[in-house]
Amino acid sequence: MSWTWEYAFGAEEAARTAPPAFLAEVTRKADELVRAAEAQHLHGRAHAGDDPPGGSMVVPGGMFTYQIVVRSQRVYVIQITYLGF
Repeated sequence: MSWTWEYAFGAEEAARTAPPAFLAEVTRKADELVRAAEAQHLHGRAHAGDDPPGGSMVVPGGMFTYQIVVRSQRVYVIQITYLGF
């Protein structure tokens, strides 16, 4: 299995009602986070330490909150917030 990202918890439900342009920005940034995590954690499955702290990303139209889980080789988008700006 290789690094990827996915929605977690209620973020997937929120994504169903968000505008496509906003979701495209979330996807673009989440893809960037995946590439960065993969480069930083080359041997993700063998990772024995704590996961890095999650964070928030501001994108055009709103923001999203994410968490990186190294052993799962996943970036989870936990919450998306569409603000319309």
